[in-house]
Amino acid sequence: MRTTHIALTVVVTAVWGVNFVVIEVGLGHFPPLLFSALRFLAAALPAVFFVGRPKVAWKWVIGVGLVLGVAKFGLLFVGMDQGMPAGLSSLVLQIQAVFTALFAAVALGERPGRVRLLGMAVALAGIAVAAVDEGTSGPLLAFTLVIAAAACWGVSNVLTRKASPPDALNFMVWVSAVPVLPLLGLSLLFEGPDADLAALRALDATGIGVILYVAWVTTVFGFGAWGFLLRRYPASSVAPFSLLVPVFGMSSAALLLSESVSPLRWCAAALLVGGVALTSLSRAGGPAHRPTSSPRPEPLSTGPAPDEPIPGASDSAGSVLAEPSSAASAHARTPPPGP
Repeated sequence: MRTTHIALTVVVTAVWGVNFVVIEVGLGHFPPLLFSALRFLAAALPAVFFVGRPKVAWKWVIGVGLVLGVAKFGLLFVGMDQGMPAGLSSLVLQIQAVFTALFAAVALGERPGRVRLLGMAVALAGIAVAAVDEGTSGPLLAFTLVIAAAACWGVSNVLTRKASPPDALNFMVWVSAVPVLPLLGLSLLFEGPDADLAALRALDATGIGVILYVAWVTTVFGFGAWGFLLRRYPASSVAPFSLLVPVFGMSSAALLLSESVSPLRWCAAALLVGGVALTSLSRAGGPAHRPTSSPRPEPLSTGPAPDEPIPGASDSAGSVLAEPSSAASAHARTPPPGP
């Protein structure tokens, strides 16, 4: 990769890592479900008027929008609002790579090889260590909600793999339009119209800046730049950089939010990042019984957020199981790791 493109890749992962700190700030201004709805609204408008019609079937746009936008980000924002630290959230969310591999094995018939199974075991050990650390110092329910968010991200990765969008930015913008009304409805139901109206009336420059960052910087710039890189380089060259997301997430939370990082948390980080690297960068086996009437499915690349996420990215580590045969296929197979 060219030096300037390596620098761009690092900038994107830094943007996605710092995004968790920005979410933490935003949760001080908005109820979590309303905040998530506003983020997707800003990501979708006015971009939907400029990216053209969706290039995949509506069922994929709606399916990913509901699973990623409503379920994954709703759970993540609520979990962080309930006390899950920003830095730890950026780390724990990377377990989505394990969930993606498991769901791909069930839905796509992709058998995990020995190295991938080892990586999954190591990553799960990291989650166990993180759970012990969080259980002694923070709310375990919030930790569980972020794990559930990672599982939803794994489902959305499999749906994205099935959709194989040729243009990730176009797909992301349309997916962002789907969760707005459901999230607003859930916010009115669970957070109440009074809380929502109070937050909107108190909207200030910081609140506007937070929404613009999570919507335009994290989603539009982040996913656009990631797609630009995947169109020019093999996914195997780009995806490993996504392991920097939790590094930037934890370091920025420590610097900007004064979050402490205990020895147990460092141990969890080492196990989880190492396990995700093994899970994401190893090769997957094919289906146990290859159909005679259809081609063997391409291995799935697991993406780490955006804020989304896909939010196609967002939004962890992009897994590269096969070299892309074309720029479009590389882009479709490797969901961005944005928060």
